[in-house]
Order: sequence, then C-alpha cells, then structure tokens
Amino acid sequence: MKTFKRLQLMAAFSFLLASCGTGDNGSAEADYQVVPLPDQIEMTEGKAFTLTGSTRITYPGGNEKMERNAAFLADFLELSTGIRPEITTDEAKKDAVILSLGLQDENPEAYRIQIDRQNIWIEGASEAAVFYGIQTLRKSAPVGNYSHVTFSPATITDAPRFGYRGMMLDVARHFQPVEFVKKYIDLLALHHINRFHWHLTDDQGWRIAIDAYPKLMEISSMRRETVIGRNTDEYDGTPHGGYYTKEELKDVVAYAAERYITIIPEVDLPGHMLAALAAYPELGCTGGPYEVARKWGVFEDVLCPGKEETFTFLEGVLTEVMEIFPSWYIHIGGDEAPKTRWEKCPDCQARIKELGLKDRNGHTAEHYLQSYVTARIEKFLNDHGRSIIGWDEILEGELAPNATVMSWRSMDGGIQAAQMGHDVIMTPTEYCYFDYYQTQDTEGEPLAIGGYVPLEKVYSFEPAPDQLTAEQKNHILGAQANLWTEYISDPEHVEYMTLPRLAAMSEVQWMQPGKKNYDDFLTRLPHLRALYDKLGYHYATHVFDEKSR
Repeated sequence: MKTFKRLQLMAAFSFLLASCGTGDNGSAEADYQVVPLPDQIEMTEGKAFTLTGSTRITYPGGNEKMERNAAFLADFLELSTGIRPEITTDEAKKDAVILSLGLQDENPEAYRIQIDRQNIWIEGASEAAVFYGIQTLRKSAPVGNYSHVTFSPATITDAPRFGYRGMMLDVARHFQPVEFVKKYIDLLALHHINRFHWHLTDDQGWRIAIDAYPKLMEISSMRRETVIGRNTDEYDGTPHGGYYTKEELKDVVAYAAERYITIIPEVDLPGHMLAALAAYPELGCTGGPYEVARKWGVFEDVLCPGKEETFTFLEGVLTEVMEIFPSWYIHIGGDEAPKTRWEKCPDCQARIKELGLKDRNGHTAEHYLQSYVTARIEKFLNDHGRSIIGWDEILEGELAPNATVMSWRSMDGGIQAAQMGHDVIMTPTEYCYFDYYQTQDTEGEPLAIGGYVPLEKVYSFEPAPDQLTAEQKNHILGAQANLWTEYISDPEHVEYMTLPRLAAMSEVQWMQPGKKNYDDFLTRLPHLRALYDKLGYHYATHVFDEKSR
C-alpha cells in the first residue's frame, strides 16, 4: 500500500508541475505516433502548419454536434499546449483547423486528417468520426505551454476495427459520485471507447432510483458495513451506499452522448439480487429475511421465477431503466445464479412443471428455468425496441433468440455463441479483468481480487480467434475491459487499476491485428502518460519503471 500511496503523490506532483506553468516555452512539434495508432500515416512534402493564438477552428454552421466538437478541440488544445484557437463558422483559407463531414466510407467512425502549411482538415463520415480525429490531433500535440506548435504535413486515414469498444465499471460494490463518473467517461473518450457498461445493481448495493419501488433507494442502496479483506470475519462497521437520482442518471447519459459514448446499463438478474430482496423479500423463494450483502461472493438467494410478482417487479424496473437510458442494449446479467433455492421452492417447481421443463443435454430443469427467465425478459425488452446482453451463463440451457453474449469466463462461450449465429462481445478474465493485479510483485500494491493481467497480456488479446470462420467472426462485435470494485473503493484506485491497461485495450479494439506491435506501443505510451499527468489521472507505473532500469 505504501507503493500505491507513493504513486498517488507522484501523480499529484506531476499534475501540479504540468498545471502551474505560466511562461512562454517557445515552440514544440506534434508527434502523430499516438495511442491508439491510426491505420495510415503518410508524411507529405512541404512546410509544417503552425498552431498559434491566431489560429481558428471552423465548423459547419447549424450543426450542434459539430459546434460541440469544435469546442472540445479548443479545450483540448488549450489544456495540452496553452494555445486556445478561436471558434467560428466562417470559412477560412489559411491558419485554421477545419472540421467537416462528408467523408465517404462504409465505416461510420472513419476520419481523415490532412495537414499542410496553411490548414489542418479533419473530415469524418459522421460527427463521432470527427470527434475521434479530434482526439488523435489532441494526442499528437505536445504537453506544455507554448507560443506555437508545428504539425508536419501529413495525411492520416483511420477507422476502428470494431464497432463495439467497451469498458465496464462496477459501482454497485463501491458507489462512485457523479463527478467522478463523468471524469471516467472523459478518460474513456480519450481512448476512443464508445460503450460504457455501467454495472448498477448487485448483492452489495442498488444504485438506480426506481419510482415504483422506493424501498430500493431506502433499503437496497445501503449496506450496514463491509467485510475487511478477502471475506475475513472482520467488518469495518461503516455503512456504505448511495444511489443516483433519475436526474443525475439522465445528466450522465447526456454527458456521455456528447462524447459519442453510449451507456449500457446493467440490472443483474435473476442472481446477484440480495440488495433488492432485502427491500422486497416476497420476491425470493424463502421470503427472507434478507440483508444487503456485507461480504463478497455468490449467494444462493436469488429472485424466484415461480412467482408472477417477480416478473411484475422486473418489468417495472426495466420500464423505468428504459426511460432513463436510450441504449438499444440493456444488460441483464444472468451470471452466477445458483439453482439451490429453485430446487426446493414449490413455486419454482410448479413453474417447471407448468412449462414442461426436464433435465436434458447436460443441463437440469432449473437451468432451463433460468433460460425461461432470460427469454421472457428478452421478449419484454424486444417489444419495447430494445435488445439484451447477458454474461455467458445465459448459454446454459437454451439461449434466448436475439441475445448478445458477453463472454467472460473464457473465450469458449463467445466462440460457441458466434458459431450459433449470435453476436458476441469478448471480455475474458485472462485478458480483460482490470481488477486483477498488474504485477506479480503484489506486496506494494493495493488489495486486488487476485489474478495477474499485466499490460503486455492485455495487448496480446485477439477477440476474434482463428477457429471461427470469416462469417462467424462477423458476430464478434468487439471487446471490453471490466473493472469490478469489491476491493476498489475510491476514484484514485479505480484510475490506477484502469491505466495504462486501457491504452493497451484501446489498440486491441481500434487497430487491425496485423498492425499491432507491443514494443512499438511502448515507445508511444510515454506521450500519453504526459497527458495523464496533465489531466490528473492516477496510473500504474510498472511498465515505465521497467523501461527505466
């Protein structure tokens, strides 16, 4: 823990140095070797473009998204370089960064940056594409305070490999304030992430305001204490909790959307529901009493699918979730739902008999009962114009007709789902779990759940394995990293576990596999680190420490 505190102080000191410079440091040169690396960088003949205080940013008038893009670029350049260009809709013939739409490309997130002596053009196939071009230009700029910055003439052509580029944050185990969630979204945008999977409910806490079920806020959002360490017999005696109001949730949704990030909410069901059962014990098989979980793990008490009121509850909750989150996807979890209570529950057994469910194909009738829950919730969401994502346990029994599978226990579930013709998001623990340790020398590290996922391991991840055919690979929508927070209580620790591993994941998600090179990535990472310092992010330094030896 001492090492972690030292790293926190180092990051804070670096940020202080970066943020308090006031003098004119002259000139500096941009470097296009950024993270993630663009698909093509072609250096061209001629003199460099010079960014100064007289440079303007132009955008097409009447387009609010492009106006916002222009404002983002002005903010980014000012933060990185100390130079803030003027924003205008007037056409400029020189000394301008020109934002435009109209790039013809089948990939809606494709962009092109053209730089010559007179101007920088960022043209995209969509407003989102222009935003990614802006991020690339921003990361090319040097970090410091300068009177002018030169950009060598070049043409940069770029587009992402995957349309789904995700990061998951669990706020159910440890609640995080809205201000930090927004800061985290900015971090995702910096890395070209376009999906924020927000894990909002679990055994240890319920974080969504639901008007129809007010006890979820009154009871389910707060646990009376938290276990110390890895499920010891000691507790901290301190209540922990919190929930987001609908206004706060909608505000965060809008904040993310402005950065072209879609928030995918998760309401985990039918397991990981102890917090909800503490408020509404009639929804369980035994009737309770239950309490919001104070320790970590998998619990036998889950929702009772034998009772119709369970589905009334789920549909009521999901109706309000859909009112808050416009995402086409709603994540319904489906993981780690023990069948122990169902095996003895008269209501569940009556439901099994009613449905004619039997043990078959290596699965019990109770597995098929969970398949019934998944399919019924999927139909409800489909009828409301939405679609489900579930963890790979939803493959056990019968997979719901239109479900997308998030494969976490290994690659195998995703491979099976893709072979069945279902869409898949790959997020296996061995590559994508950022709650695992980043180093084998764990003595000086903050407590983690275990495991070992170093930066190089993340970078080596290939989400579309060769055992799939070309057609099956088309079902791999993308990749996602997950950060579970059983042992991560504060924002600084969240950032520390995320960075710089998210930089490696961003290249997995964005770049074509043949162009990835870990050694080259390491040469580009220090410039991104300088931006982390300027932005005040906390990050692990293991890879930098190794390079300095």
